[in-house]
Amino acid sequence: MTRTDAPSGQRTTPLKERATRYALLPLRIFLGVTFVYAGVDKLTAAGFLAETGSGSIGELMRGVRDTSAVPALVDLALKAPVGFGAAIAIGELLVGLGVLAGVLTRVAAAGGLLISLSLWLTVSWAVTPYYYGNDLAYLMAWTPLLLAGAPYWSFDSRVRSR
Repeated sequence: MTRTDAPSGQRTTPLKERATRYALLPLRIFLGVTFVYAGVDKLTAAGFLAETGSGSIGELMRGVRDTSAVPALVDLALKAPVGFGAAIAIGELLVGLGVLAGVLTRVAAAGGLLISLSLWLTVSWAVTPYYYGNDLAYLMAWTPLLLAGAPYWSFDSRVRSR
C-alpha cells in the first residue's frame, strides 16, 4: 500500500513512514549508552580522579595542554583537575541517562554536544588526520538530537501527548 500524501508528493509506505519516524532512535540509544558507560568508567577507574599519576585526569590535561585549540580551557581544568574530571564524568552520566529515557532530550543533547565540543577542542584537537579523533564525530552526532529531540519512546513525548 502506497500513499502520495507526503509533503514532497513522494510515494510512501507504512514501513517507510515507520522507519522515518524512528530514525533517530538508534542514535539516541548509542549515544545514551556510550555516555553512561563513559561516565561510569571515569568514576570507577582506578586513578582517573587524581591530580597526578598514570591515567589520571591531571596527567591527561597536562599532556594535551600545549596541543589544545584552547589552552586557557585546559589551564582552567588544571586548577582543579579532580573536580573537572568528576564534573565531566557526572555530566556524561546525566546526559546519557537523559537521552536514553528521553527526559529533557534537547537539553541533554546540548549537554552532550558541549562535552564533545570541549573534548574535541582540548583532548582530540591535535589528532591527525582529524577523522581519527572521535570527539568531533560525537559532536556532530548530538546535533540531530538537539534539533529533533526524542519524539517517540520518551518521557518528553508522553508529557507532550497529555
